[in-house]
Amino acid sequence: LKRFKADTMGKPIIMGRKTYEGIGRPLPGRLNIVVTRDKAWRAEGIEIAHSLKEAIALANVRGRCMAGADEICVVGGGEIYAQALPLADRLHVTHVLASVEGDAHFPPIDTDQWRVASAEDFPAGEKDSHATRYTVYERRGGAN
Repeated sequence: LKRFKADTMGKPIIMGRKTYEGIGRPLPGRLNIVVTRDKAWRAEGIEIAHSLKEAIALANVRGRCMAGADEICVVGGGEIYAQALPLADRLHVTHVLASVEGDAHFPPIDTDQWRVASAEDFPAGEKDSHATRYTVYERRGGAN
């Protein structure tokens, strides 16, 4: 989580409603934008968008006021990742080096479209029950 905090601090973050509800609160030091189809849904301390396109436009406008907001971070869940992947030029992915159950997954990364810019392995430890690999991917030829 330290890396996530460092990577997203001071930037607009976009997430789906279920991801937001799983976190349970706005993440401090960031412009929190939640995408939901539910026009009546509200939560305090966040911006609401009803599509990824609307969320990106909001992040571009509001993010200009934030020092260090040189990129928009999409932080989940699976449906939002799938919609955002064709628009991205860089991916920061933590791979869990184990088979784990879950209800949301990042879409497969096509190595014809993405190259590994850097990778770092982390062993399982006190706070992490599984080893992980933090990988930064860059799109080959720029974003679509």
